[in-house]
Amino acid sequence: MQENMNNEQIEIIETETKKVESFGMPSMAVRGKVIFPNVYTTIDVGRVRSLAAVNASMKQDRLIFLTCQKDVKVDSPTASDLYEVGTVCRVGNLSKVGNENFRLAVEGLYRAKITAVSDNKDYFSFNVEKIVGNDELDVLGDAYFRNAKELFKETSAVLQKFNKDTASKISAIENAEEFINTATFNLPIKEKDKQRVLELEDLKDRLILFYDLLLYEKEIISANKQIAERVKESVEKNQKEFYLREQLKAIHEELGDDMKELDELTEKIKAKNMPKESEDKVLAELTKMSKMVPSSPDYTVLRSYIDWIIDLPFNVESQDTKDLSESEKMLEEDHFGLEKIKERILEYLAVLKLTKSLKGPILCLVGPPGVGKTSVAKSVARALNRKLVRMSLGGVKDEAEIRGHRKTYIGAMPGRIIYGMKEAGVINPVFLLDEIDKLSTDLRGDPASALLEVLDPEQNESFRDRYIEIPYNLQKIMFITTANTLDTIPAPLRDRMEILELSGYTQEEKIEIALKYLAPKQSKENGLTSDNIEFTREGVSAIIEGYTSEAGVRKLEQLVGTVCRKVAVQLAKNKKYPKQIITDKVISDYLGAERYKSEETLEENQVGSATGLAWTQVGGTTLTIEVALMEGKGNILLTGKLGEVMQESAKTALGYIRSNKDKLGVTVDFDKTDIHLHVPEGATPKDGPSAGITIATALLSAFTGKKVRRNVGMTGEITLRGNVLKIGGLKEKSLAAYRLGVREIIIPFGNVKDLEEIPSEIKDKLNFIPVKTVEEVFEKVIVK
Repeated sequence: MQENMNNEQIEIIETETKKVESFGMPSMAVRGKVIFPNVYTTIDVGRVRSLAAVNASMKQDRLIFLTCQKDVKVDSPTASDLYEVGTVCRVGNLSKVGNENFRLAVEGLYRAKITAVSDNKDYFSFNVEKIVGNDELDVLGDAYFRNAKELFKETSAVLQKFNKDTASKISAIENAEEFINTATFNLPIKEKDKQRVLELEDLKDRLILFYDLLLYEKEIISANKQIAERVKESVEKNQKEFYLREQLKAIHEELGDDMKELDELTEKIKAKNMPKESEDKVLAELTKMSKMVPSSPDYTVLRSYIDWIIDLPFNVESQDTKDLSESEKMLEEDHFGLEKIKERILEYLAVLKLTKSLKGPILCLVGPPGVGKTSVAKSVARALNRKLVRMSLGGVKDEAEIRGHRKTYIGAMPGRIIYGMKEAGVINPVFLLDEIDKLSTDLRGDPASALLEVLDPEQNESFRDRYIEIPYNLQKIMFITTANTLDTIPAPLRDRMEILELSGYTQEEKIEIALKYLAPKQSKENGLTSDNIEFTREGVSAIIEGYTSEAGVRKLEQLVGTVCRKVAVQLAKNKKYPKQIITDKVISDYLGAERYKSEETLEENQVGSATGLAWTQVGGTTLTIEVALMEGKGNILLTGKLGEVMQESAKTALGYIRSNKDKLGVTVDFDKTDIHLHVPEGATPKDGPSAGITIATALLSAFTGKKVRRNVGMTGEITLRGNVLKIGGLKEKSLAAYRLGVREIIIPFGNVKDLEEIPSEIKDKLNFIPVKTVEEVFEKVIVK
């Protein structure tokens, strides 16, 4: 305002300041603010009497007397409510602020004291007298002035809210009275103390009071700093957090959107109807999050955690199909055979229908690749009208893959079980744990052990993932696991599952599967219709016999797809390409020369060579055992990448023959003969005890020089007493023998009951010879 004044106004001000007394000057009460001379400032005007005083001032000489109220709470003060000493000010601009208030710019001219109250009902009108004191400073006063300026610099420097430019301008003032007025007005001193500085007449006394007040203010600042440091060290963590949370709560209350979002999250959590323990835990985490700044990393962690909880199903479940015949129809549509699986699913549905409540079964489908284990799970989900969640366990080494990471870690996530439940959106899906036999272990833990809780019906009611930290019910899930072998599955885990074995398919089953499922599927995928291609039984049989050697149908499906693609190429070149009938006569045109010989012609009977049957992860196969004798020192050489158990089986067979050599007609001098036993396909690892009788037969043949019947397959474990013990995988071995042209099979007597599992169309074409001792084996296979 000072810059806008012209020279004439300045002269008027100087003239007015020379007046000692002013009669009936318009006056105004100022609430909570002491006005000093030499100060340019603004004051808010809202009272009717105050506005009237301003208007009167503007109509006269633009001078107004401003004095501070003793009590800021008084809305309609009288003369007795005001301090007697105030400041005569020059009125500047009056601007409107809001609907009813105004802001008045004023310049402090000189201090004055009320001498009388004029009779004016519209506004305060006081007779005031200018305060004229001793402005001369002695040596002590000048010292106080200098010390006051230095102390002001120090104090203003540590005051956080004090404007640095203002402090510099005040420090540069050389006039003592102007310095006191300006500094006192701007410092955060109590208004009553400022009034004391304003009222003192003598300049030296004002300097001493100002210095004392300034020194006190500095001590207060220092004390506050010390207190803050002590409190910071002594206050417990929870008290500090409470203070900060209260501050954040106040901030959030100002931000309505954040509170609305928190309310929505609270409603969503309560709508989940989770157990009370879990709900209290999640709500506590939400409360903790609400007291954090959104930009905080911990806020992001908790928000992600709460979103995961909200996305999990707690009481939402799909309705199972109650129509058993409809479910059975769906299973038949998707798969041929697999009677045990279908029967078990129908049993589950029947019990569920009768009891209305049933814990989900935990099934383990074991079988060679390509027999349809994974696709069975899809069909089961479809038949039950449930959602399917698939989790591949092949190569999983980290326990956290199952149980998750604690949310305190950067990038923490729940385990794959909880992730699958979020994906399903219901609490009763069909959960497929694929390749459970391929789990590994390393320094990060044992995932197989973590699965013990998941697959235990007595424990999975309260499964605790490390990330969500609340119990989660898995009992209504139907778990289906798949494996190629049970050997690599830990016994405690295997004990928790209901084992269902899926053996390899017979040739007739493969033909039916190819005609009903594989051929239509591949034709559709390759853009063909029944008008373009047709597979015959003979054609499919030729593919199976000449181009595949597998227990399942995966390779068969690939070959059917190859035929379809070759027909598709011709059809794309020529739209009039005739319909192709795929018979055994034309298969070689599409697939080339046969890779395997159906009804393979076995070699002639030989000395020191016997045909055994073996089980592998991909199904059954035949095994040739070869023995050669050489002059030497009685050593035995075993080759063909034999495992430890198979090597021991060979030594057991040799021990039996040596101990019964006279009875068996063996005349070889074992001390001067080296024995070399070899199993062909040396790159393939081989192990197990079931080749015991085959090894014994090949050894006896080599020792006696008698030939062995090559069209007889055999399997069985041998003991040192010549007993034949039962073996596993008889069905797979029988299918392999039939596939390769063997029609007589010697089996342990203990496996007779397992013949029921072999399909009748295969069992009727094979001659099974049960034996109890190895001597019975020799009688059947050694050519006399």
